[in-house]
Amino acid sequence: MSHPDHDTPCNTSANPHFADVLAQTLASPSRRQVLRGGLGLAALAMLPAGAGAAASASSPADALGFPSVDKTLVDDVTLPPGYRYSVLHATGDSLDPALPVYSNSGAETDDWSRRVGDHHDGMDIFFIDANGRYTQVDTGRAVLVVNHESSADSYFMHPNGQTSNGVAGKKFSQFGEWDLGNRPELEVLKEINHHGVSVAEIVRTPAGWRMAQGSPLNRRVTAQTPVRVAGPRAHLESIRSMMVTRWDTAGGMARGTLNNCGHGKTPWGTYLACEENWAFYFGMSSTGAAPDAKDVASRRRYGVVSAAPAANVTRTTSQGWHTVSTSDDRFARWNLAAVGANAERDFRNEANTFGYNVEIDPLDPASTPAKRVTMGRMAHEAAVFSLPVPGQPLAVYQGCDSRNEYIYKFVSTAAWDPRDVGGGIVAGDKYLNEGKLYAAKFNADGRGEWIELSIADPRIANHAGYKFAHQGDVFVNARHAADAVGATKMDRPEWGAVNPRNGEVYFTLTNNSAANRTPGRVDAANPRAYMDVDGKKGAGNPNGHIIRFREDGGQSVAMAFTWDIFLFGAEEDGGDANLSGLSAKNAFSSPDGLWFSPTTGICWIQTDDGAMTDESGCMMLAAIPGRVGDGGKVTVKNRMAVNGVEQTGTQETFIGAALGDAKLRRFLVAPPGAEVTGVTESPDGRTLFVNIQHPGENTKPGGAPESVWPGNKGYGRPGRPRSATIVITREDGGIIGV
Repeated sequence: MSHPDHDTPCNTSANPHFADVLAQTLASPSRRQVLRGGLGLAALAMLPAGAGAAASASSPADALGFPSVDKTLVDDVTLPPGYRYSVLHATGDSLDPALPVYSNSGAETDDWSRRVGDHHDGMDIFFIDANGRYTQVDTGRAVLVVNHESSADSYFMHPNGQTSNGVAGKKFSQFGEWDLGNRPELEVLKEINHHGVSVAEIVRTPAGWRMAQGSPLNRRVTAQTPVRVAGPRAHLESIRSMMVTRWDTAGGMARGTLNNCGHGKTPWGTYLACEENWAFYFGMSSTGAAPDAKDVASRRRYGVVSAAPAANVTRTTSQGWHTVSTSDDRFARWNLAAVGANAERDFRNEANTFGYNVEIDPLDPASTPAKRVTMGRMAHEAAVFSLPVPGQPLAVYQGCDSRNEYIYKFVSTAAWDPRDVGGGIVAGDKYLNEGKLYAAKFNADGRGEWIELSIADPRIANHAGYKFAHQGDVFVNARHAADAVGATKMDRPEWGAVNPRNGEVYFTLTNNSAANRTPGRVDAANPRAYMDVDGKKGAGNPNGHIIRFREDGGQSVAMAFTWDIFLFGAEEDGGDANLSGLSAKNAFSSPDGLWFSPTTGICWIQTDDGAMTDESGCMMLAAIPGRVGDGGKVTVKNRMAVNGVEQTGTQETFIGAALGDAKLRRFLVAPPGAEVTGVTESPDGRTLFVNIQHPGENTKPGGAPESVWPGNKGYGRPGRPRSATIVITREDGGIIGV
């Protein structure tokens, strides 16, 4: 996930927010019919047979069966009475018994390519049958696949912090500025390799789930792992021409994946690692030719460095990986300067190789991961599949995590065939290489449409902001294409999730700042502009919300949908901003992670917050979801200071039915500084896997750690905080949440 305070908008297009069309449509009779539930019931009845089967697999919960956890700043994972957790694995744990136990002091001299990565994020579980193949049945043996996001805590992985120009003791996040200078090789190798993905076999024992250290299935996919560039056959050559580097002059292969946040699990049993804030890792040396205008336009739209530092600049926003004093391609690849005679002699195109969904076959260590270019290049935040229906194409919903960015949908050309379950990367080639990419346009009457991103559209072919050369260019520069067709700017679309009961799609819109949200710059989908109640976060929309939509007819290929807002984050004393009527028992801020339990139907909401962290750690809540159109129209009252002058205003929007304490409760609170992110469960609903990311993130160099979890609870060597995957169960062995 993006850090809530450091998200640089790159969308300068003139695409409208909802305010541009709201006045024309608020009185729409069709919208009132939708809100009364007529269209909602009709659409639910038209769900395909496969969706209906999924919905009837088990009875959904209609109330939550645990008391809400209070807000807390305790340095532990806090759960309701009757629940317990254990740590499955944490940053630095060895996947190979030949490596020493993690020191938790930064003393490691290996390169981290056989250790569990850092910043545990999206994850999923893949069960293994007696023949070593993927199965959806719980066999007590599985691999757990975990994303590792940023390097904001690299400070803890070196004995004295990060080193630049020979000076140690620094702590640099991926978003912060730090001294421009040479970095040590071993430090950089550690930082490169703790990104990516960990694949670890886990087994159920009488004492619970444990990692099988030394399993042949254990592996890392890091920022250096060879991966295949995959795309539609008709455009693959043109796509690969944009990926040419000194490492592969044909552009058919690239290296690695990094800053993987949310994820996707395919119906055939593979894993999609989604590359989110990859743009910040690149730098440029002061030598070499300047990039041409087209490259500059592309890089700026994605937040990638597009100019060499001026002579008097001594600070950089990159990690400085390109500054290692060697010509080794492992480090030179992070330098985008055109230092060679052409693209085959340097790494000017390296940034084009990031920003994709990367498919990994968890049960085949010999397989080569594939970057699925047809699904678009963006700051990917999860890739969630529609309910698979035999004989119908698959849809994959994707958020681009930055303020003022878009929600996308990929629709496969191939129709789903259940016989492809277990088909691995070959099945991925069938479903994810050929298809159409769409961007969402939300209308103010509660309806929306999908707009195809095609070079055949004159708005794209003649786009003034970027000159597209071919359809492959459209996939690689999907943000520009979405600008061209007038897709709707959204407030940081992060994780998506599909309700298995009815196929409706949910997206978290994490937050926004006063630079974008004032009472005069709100709209129906982003209706609030207010001051944080205690002043910690500032103003704008600091608490975020969750939007949801239903495809017409419940069809993956639908070109239109109906939407409303499921929940608004707020503090319980937030006044007019507390539109969902939250109490002290369920107040939350900055929704980020999102996932539905197929067993209970509970919607799990995870937060990445900076607005409430003065009184509570980040949290995970359980919600009973309802359906699109079960609420009504509300009028939002906004008030905030803009440049020292108070502004007020109102905005009408559409909100789901109020949930109350019985249907929305706080289930977990994380240690200080940590984000709660990533969740999956066993098929019986009795075991929940959850990730705790970057505890102690706000620790200052030389200061006392903000957190020392999980070492303070007996896991591993004590001292520094570590990200970790935890396993949650009920003490009575029951189903979680009900």
